[in-house]
Amino acid sequence: MKRLLTPLFGLMLIVGCAEQAESDYSSDDAPETTSDEAMLRPDALNPVNESLEYPLGWKVRLDFPDPDAIISADTSGADVYFASMTPGWHITVDRPRAIFYHPASTADGSYSASTKIHLFPPGQRNEGYGLIIGGQDLETDSQSYIYFIIRRSGDFLIKQRTGENSETIFGWEANDAIVAYTEETDGMTTNTLAVHVDDTSISFFVNDTEVHQMEKGDLQTDGIVGLRMNHAINAHIESFDVVEGS
Repeated sequence: MKRLLTPLFGLMLIVGCAEQAESDYSSDDAPETTSDEAMLRPDALNPVNESLEYPLGWKVRLDFPDPDAIISADTSGADVYFASMTPGWHITVDRPRAIFYHPASTADGSYSASTKIHLFPPGQRNEGYGLIIGGQDLETDSQSYIYFIIRRSGDFLIKQRTGENSETIFGWEANDAIVAYTEETDGMTTNTLAVHVDDTSISFFVNDTEVHQMEKGDLQTDGIVGLRMNHAINAHIESFDVVEGS
């Protein structure tokens, strides 16, 4: 990893490391879950394992196979750094794009999914980060999910991914509800993204403001809820919640 991890809320510089995870697509070689608790829906305030370790139960899938990519809680060499850091989790992505999900984070029918994300200095890159919903077959070539992401310039995007292909549902558009990262930003910007699904529609929110609503139609919204991070993202996920029946 070429960029130094910026700690959140004055936490000490990361020196702990966990067992390294390497594979073509995902973190199949990550530390094995060793308790029933690790199989439950993750709780940002109550991590299963120690802080600064790879989050037990979570999986990471790269957009494209890369046998050389290192997914780890070791800051010294990871292409994707992923660690528990209460409250929440810290993710720093170098070169690959990836999704992060826990198999127990599922939602069907009507539900709300939300996450509060702190973005640290992104350099000159303008890459997206945010939520995925409706995740299906995420460990196979026929994966599918909808993703809702924002970027440093204050824009948002909604896309549908199927296999290796992605289709734009709503193209990049600026919205004043998004806190942009500018030259005046002092080290960090914070945005809360949320998606509300009911029987007929999908609504997308940033910082409690609806930025887009559309008919659900034939879109698959049942399935796994997770996170998506593109290239060169250094972020802390303070909260990650799924509320069904809302």
